[in-house]
Amino acid sequence: MTDALDHLAARAEVVKLARVLGQDEERLAFLYDVPPADIRALRDQATDALQEAHQSVLRKLVSAAGLVPVPVLATLAQKAFGPLISARLAGMLDTERGVAIAQKLPAPFLADVARELDPRRAVHIISGLPVATVTDVSRELRRREDWITLGRFVGGGVPTEITEAGLAELNERQVLEVAFVVDDKSGLGAVVERIPDDRHVDFARAADEYDLWHALFDLLAHLDDELRATVLAQGLDDELRERAQERAETLGVTALLD
Repeated sequence: MTDALDHLAARAEVVKLARVLGQDEERLAFLYDVPPADIRALRDQATDALQEAHQSVLRKLVSAAGLVPVPVLATLAQKAFGPLISARLAGMLDTERGVAIAQKLPAPFLADVARELDPRRAVHIISGLPVATVTDVSRELRRREDWITLGRFVGGGVPTEITEAGLAELNERQVLEVAFVVDDKSGLGAVVERIPDDRHVDFARAADEYDLWHALFDLLAHLDDELRATVLAQGLDDELRERAQERAETLGVTALLD
């Protein structure tokens, strides 16, 4: 089953690589059989190349920003810099100033910036944001169905309270969408545990309705045996179990249903 799970992981990596490159996932489908770690390495390299462009100019802007009042910088971010440059600058600002600027910006603009952020460089800003700000931004991202950006609130050094704020109010379909593209999946069990047992059936229903069986199986693979058994016991009636079995056989992950 390892090869089948690697194929699912590769598919998730392709989704994220396509975002970085500004391409449709279908154009990169030939990478599905490449080891997921290699695709992630390529994504990181592409992200680094984009992030490091014009670093000397950005450093001068950051230096100058230290002399400008926060409200003025918030206005400049929206009117002059735009989301892309603001995201590049965010990773270079210290936590206190970056958070202060973010709190002056409206949620829709912050959602635009979040889309452009490299989470490895901006985790100090994300971690320092008030829960209320994260909640507002995550609601906007949910409205846009931007699952990749929402996934940046999970793992990667982001505090638990920020992760919980970012994922609060997600329904089961949205959990599947986000969980599939999260980089650090070690915390997915905690996300599922917050959902009452009697709602676990909605994972399978969402997988069936939205063709997200691949995401459900990927999620199950990252739960411990006890939690996986709980989800399956509560979540699959006979009809759904039959369809799940068919899709599991197609994807080569039938062991997850044992």
